[in-house]
Amino acid sequence: MTTTFAALDGTTLAYRTLGGGNPLVCLPGGPMRDSAYLGDLGGLGAHRTLIILDQRGTGRSAAPADIDTYRCDRLVDDVEALRRHLDLDRLDVLAHSAGANLALQYATQHSDRLDRLALVTPSTRAVGLTATATLRQEVTRARADEPWFPAAAAALDSMVGGWASPEAWEAIAPFFYGRWDTAAQVHQAAESGQRNEEAARIFGAEGVFDPPATRAALAAHQGAVLLLAGEVDLGAPPGLVAQLDELIPHAEVVVQPGAGHYPWLDDADAFTATIAGFLAAPARA
Repeated sequence: MTTTFAALDGTTLAYRTLGGGNPLVCLPGGPMRDSAYLGDLGGLGAHRTLIILDQRGTGRSAAPADIDTYRCDRLVDDVEALRRHLDLDRLDVLAHSAGANLALQYATQHSDRLDRLALVTPSTRAVGLTATATLRQEVTRARADEPWFPAAAAALDSMVGGWASPEAWEAIAPFFYGRWDTAAQVHQAAESGQRNEEAARIFGAEGVFDPPATRAALAAHQGAVLLLAGEVDLGAPPGLVAQLDELIPHAEVVVQPGAGHYPWLDDADAFTATIAGFLAAPARA
């Protein structure tokens, strides 16, 4: 079911509702990608009611009059408007990839409104962390025996050297999936039609992120945080996720074996068991 509500600036936003149980707000990545790519998150709706937001200008949400509201720090207002619309005192949030930056910004501005936070293969721009070549090599080396590896590795080398052609991005796509099978290829092929490129450029514009402020907020955050990494994920290598863990006192890291950037596609059962277990765990004393 799709429902709409008004953002604080009047923009009409939409979200999909799946499953049953206590609500779990789900923030897509991309950045600024139609939430359709999340699917049903591996059947996670069997455990919680998924509130899957289409960010402004994506999916079924309207484009704003002011394009500066695509900035990640401004999108925090949309999450807060959704909380008010749902009439919830506190939110449980799952954020994927670039959506983790939005979740971390929300934690910075509204920590008192955030309960449990699950960051899935998270981007770490909001805290000023970047993946080094060494961290990426740790995951790419594990794929050396796969038939697509030579072309993908050559394309990745060319991108590190400063040339990121569309063909190179296409060639490295298998590095983002635990299995480069038909399902993964169909999922990847849909990406270009799901991303708002203008919004994506504005999402992380200069001045959007304030890593010292976000780090300070996370150091004081009292809610439970799960960091789920994919064992072979090029986008958010486990070593990078471990660095994020060091900034959050009450975080736990789980590395899903054999998973890439979309772990619910690689092993839905493992993914849902990890997320559902985290959400159902007793609150910290």
